[in-house]
Amino acid sequence: MVVLRLTRGGSKKKPFYRIVAVDSRKKRDGKFLDILGYYNPIIKEKTVKINMEKYNAWIEKGAQASETVKRLVKKAV
Repeated sequence: MVVLRLTRGGSKKKPFYRIVAVDSRKKRDGKFLDILGYYNPIIKEKTVKINMEKYNAWIEKGAQASETVKRLVKKAV
């Protein structure tokens, strides 16, 4: 099953997240299928950038978005 979730990047105490499509059995920061966007919580504006075409394509294919990703999509639109 494919899941849309966050994967962590960045250094210690400076997180940066990618929104990715990944097999649900993989680790959080493991191999992913596609990058859909990113989320940067450190800067004041808390930047969220999502490619909605890719997001909608994965949802149509049956991918399940995590609660956090759903919340970020609402914020981005």
